[in-house]
Amino acid sequence: MTAKGTTTKRCYCRRKDGKPLGSTCPKLKQRAHGVWTIRQELPPNSEGDRRLFRRSGYDTQTDAQGDLDKVRALLNIAAEDDPDGRARLGDLLATVGAGKDPIPDHDEIKRRFGTGQSLTQSLTVGAWLDLWLGGKKALRKSGRDRYELDIRYHLRPRIGHIRLDRLTVPHLDEMFEGIAETNAEIVEANATRRAAVAELKSIPWKGGENRARRAALREAIAAMPPFRRITGPSTQQHIKATLRAALNTAIARGSIVFNAAAHVELVAAKRPKALVWTAERVAEWERTGERPSVVMVWTPEQAGHFLDVLALMRHRLLPLFHLITFRGLRRGEACGVRWTDYNPAAGELTVAVQLVQDGWEVVESAPKTDSGERTMSLDAYTSEVLDAHRAAQGAERVEWGRAWQDTGRMFTQESGEWLHPGWLTEEFERLVEFAGLPPIRLHDLRHVAASLMLAAGVDVKIVSETLGHSDSRITRDIYQSVMPAAARDAAEATAALVPRGASRRAEAPAKQGAESSVEALVAQILEAVNGDGPTIEQALRAELARLDEQNGIAVANTDGHAMGTQEGAKIIAFRPRPVRA
Repeated sequence: MTAKGTTTKRCYCRRKDGKPLGSTCPKLKQRAHGVWTIRQELPPNSEGDRRLFRRSGYDTQTDAQGDLDKVRALLNIAAEDDPDGRARLGDLLATVGAGKDPIPDHDEIKRRFGTGQSLTQSLTVGAWLDLWLGGKKALRKSGRDRYELDIRYHLRPRIGHIRLDRLTVPHLDEMFEGIAETNAEIVEANATRRAAVAELKSIPWKGGENRARRAALREAIAAMPPFRRITGPSTQQHIKATLRAALNTAIARGSIVFNAAAHVELVAAKRPKALVWTAERVAEWERTGERPSVVMVWTPEQAGHFLDVLALMRHRLLPLFHLITFRGLRRGEACGVRWTDYNPAAGELTVAVQLVQDGWEVVESAPKTDSGERTMSLDAYTSEVLDAHRAAQGAERVEWGRAWQDTGRMFTQESGEWLHPGWLTEEFERLVEFAGLPPIRLHDLRHVAASLMLAAGVDVKIVSETLGHSDSRITRDIYQSVMPAAARDAAEATAALVPRGASRRAEAPAKQGAESSVEALVAQILEAVNGDGPTIEQALRAELARLDEQNGIAVANTDGHAMGTQEGAKIIAFRPRPVRA
């Protein structure tokens, strides 16, 4: 049981000799004279020394008693038989009493006490983010690097100094407003530098004045900030997700009770839509140099042309690009696949590891997700391509002799060393340009594979499993593009399901009749030219009348516009023209 504290009233009046009157001041009985003080004994410290909690300056005894009750309630959080807990609470109140901080909230201290948190120190957001990330032992390196990037460049500089338990939604609104302002500055700086670079290119090389201008402009460009990327909507959403995950862990551990990141509204990050390189889009790209979308997909003909070009070049990595095009491997998966993952008898390939780029260093890791570890079926032709590649790699091994590095990888450099994912991207871009094809990213070959499978009628769940997606809904959301021919076939199949009347059926013979009469009409025109038959006008009129009669269209033989039914027609003076009977 906590010892009862006391409340006393005192003033600062002094006697004639300068000593304080204290409790003997005759004016203390007046309500407005003097101030109230509280005093509470605290549990002894770790060395056994007695401690007191003192605070003065209360205008009324009621105010003083209220704070004293708060102090006693805090001490009673720990049981009488918990000396360590009582000592922790004593440390807290001793720290509060030594300063001017308000008495801590009872419920907050009780929560922190129950979860074993420090009562005298408060975590900042930055300190908690470091603790949180350090505790995530199962993270893949790529995931850890992304979290570190969000924390180092955005979260810690902007909100790292704020106490974790005092982080609010307005704090985060202010952070993202600051990011938007920085984006505007980056855009302006990039535009200024881009304009200066364009001006430098426009200055002729010859002439002393021009050389001086170029030197001055180069110096000005060197002093400008380098080109930088803005923090776009997608990155901002990831920053929010990182903070939200960290705060959720803090809630689970009892450090806080409110997740401010869960209540921040941001502009939705729209995933770029995959578009097919149709003839019209290719023509527009050739005219303007602008790509219709970040994500572009080749048609089957374009994909086939790319592989044919590589075959004519006898490019040693044709099997790698073939595998990505038809089975949709990720770049790191294609670089990391091993011969032991290939089962030629069963026609199967297992994706178990990948090579990822960390800076410029290459490291081996597990696939991107758990579902990325998968076994896919191969068609007979792809198996033939891989078997031929194994033989070609064996020849390279013999040629290199003892210098060959046996990494066990299916796709390697000529010496057997790992393929660098960054180099593979650059090589792909070079080959696309050499083939004269519209540009796509290496990752877009994965989109080509998905689109080909979907256009071929493969079930979306099988497509999802082949690509290594955790949920088929991801496949539906990402790969919405279909090949134009498949789209037209689907449209025709849909239209064919709806029965139509005679107005639709009449169109087919009209088209067929027009096509069948071309040769006869040409022959009549030639006869007219040679003077052996009717005039050209007569031939045209006769043929048009025959076609109109065949297709249910009547031409009035009078100088008027016939309107009516099959039983009769009302003649209206007008220029002759074909009308429906």
